[in-house]
Amino acid sequence: MAIAGLLYKKGLAVTLWEFNRQDYEKLREFRGHPDKLKGFQLPEAVAVTNDLLEAVGGSRLIVLAIPSQFLRSVLVRLPGKLDPAAGLVNLAKGIETKTLKRMSEVIAEELPSLQERTVTLSGPSHAEEVVVDMPTAVVAAGCDDRFITQVQETFSNRFFRVYKSDDLIGVELGGSLKNIIAIAAGIADGLGMGDNTRGAIITRGLAEITRLGVALGARAETFAGLSGIGDLVTTCTSRHSRNRYVGEKIGQGKSLSDILTGMHMVAEGVETTRSGYELARTHNIEMPITGEVFSVLFEDKPPSATVEELMGRELKAEIWR
Repeated sequence: MAIAGLLYKKGLAVTLWEFNRQDYEKLREFRGHPDKLKGFQLPEAVAVTNDLLEAVGGSRLIVLAIPSQFLRSVLVRLPGKLDPAAGLVNLAKGIETKTLKRMSEVIAEELPSLQERTVTLSGPSHAEEVVVDMPTAVVAAGCDDRFITQVQETFSNRFFRVYKSDDLIGVELGGSLKNIIAIAAGIADGLGMGDNTRGAIITRGLAEITRLGVALGARAETFAGLSGIGDLVTTCTSRHSRNRYVGEKIGQGKSLSDILTGMHMVAEGVETTRSGYELARTHNIEMPITGEVFSVLFEDKPPSATVEELMGRELKAEIWR
């Protein structure tokens, strides 16, 4: 909804597809969804549909704001239905659990003809702040500089600034893996830890994200940018962060299933923890925070035990790679 509103303000004709029939009915009736984006209403000129092919038919720019684990199931419905000159903008921040592929890789597999005209938009950009025009900066990454520039110009306005990057691997991994660290930060908050702890989690979390990213072909400096440290700090500290919220409730003793059942939005970091953990194992990359979050989420390890485990590790020099 937030991006639909942003693009409408740029003078574009916008159609919003909502796959959930009940949510679609709410959008049609109320022009908003108070459980997902409180206080925001879509402009009347923004069309809303429950029909995917109606939404994409004839569209020259398709924005994929779909949770990462469901992206492929949507893409398989699109071959032969898109304008040959269409471009794709991916907003999902996750790694497919079954294949360990980034979102642009999933898109390339299902829509190979659009691989060069695919851009991932990432960075610290909570929808709750975008819709009220709080200054926001993000980064657009892809393979074709002309299309990246087109996306940059299309999305940028006085309050929403888009930078460019050709490090698609780094931008996608930074935006995905930071959600694991946000869960860790939330767990620390739920346990009653303080600012020192949060600062350590953010800093050492960035180190292990960077290690994995470089091993997978990303540039280390990308993780010092908006999709890395920028998104990481925001997600680990913000009251809007769904992933930090999940961690906080776990730290307070709630079960993961109860937390997820009570949420109206998807916390991408839960499934990304599986993916990140498996990538680290596959490539033999040391990611201690990721490993502890995995144990808490999926092996019933007590959150308090993770603190002792991390603090009791062998002493070493501070290194980033």
